[in-house]
Amino acid sequence: METASNIWLTGASSGIGEALAKQLATHGHRLIVTGRRKEALDALVNQHPEQMLAAPADTTSKSDLEALKDSLGHFGDLDVAILNAGTCEYLEIAEYDSRVIEANMITNVVGTARSLDIALPALRATRAKGKPATLVIVSSSAWWFPFGRAEGYGASKAALTYFAHALRADLAAEGIDVVVVSPGFVKTPLTDRNDFPMPFIISSEDAAHRIVKGLEKGKTEIAFPRRFTWLLKALGALPQGLVDRMAASMARNNHS
Repeated sequence: METASNIWLTGASSGIGEALAKQLATHGHRLIVTGRRKEALDALVNQHPEQMLAAPADTTSKSDLEALKDSLGHFGDLDVAILNAGTCEYLEIAEYDSRVIEANMITNVVGTARSLDIALPALRATRAKGKPATLVIVSSSAWWFPFGRAEGYGASKAALTYFAHALRADLAAEGIDVVVVSPGFVKTPLTDRNDFPMPFIISSEDAAHRIVKGLEKGKTEIAFPRRFTWLLKALGALPQGLVDRMAASMARNNHS
């Protein structure tokens, strides 16, 4: 993604998505930006009116996505789709409610899957012309360790990463690259609600910078910050009994 590309970016109205939109525009790319809040998208577009088009939609809504399908070709062939829209809702186990699980799964997994209903045909059309096409799915490193209260969020991101990796296998023959982004804690309106320590937290601008750099280098896995992701991988590689005891201890500390 070294040359100027036409990009569809979801979840662009705040957090990582907003920061990513701004940085991609400064790198010369053209963006169709999607989010639920039209006013936030309009404010974003006003900063780069020649390079951005606002396409408001709720990615969990098939009708919303169908309505913006033609917008994906606004700047020409779609080169990259960055599916970033997501949510994070935590479960209070004493008041267990499956709707918390459902909310995470619907937005993070189903919303991403539905976005592909319109993104994949556009990327295939680009590949049919012999041009590169890339699908980027923003997941999380949270699911690498069983954190308390994260049953819904972690499960949704585990499902999303598996979904992306399976897509990578299926789309390889078509020459469509699939990139998985796995951030650690990033300061956004979602994490601002968290009431627990967030080690190695970085700004949304820093996260966007790391994503752009990873895409420019052609990476298929972009995980950051390294200290946090390495720590989670190391913890996850421990014997399951030890992982269970550590996770339970951390959960008790969070409840106290």
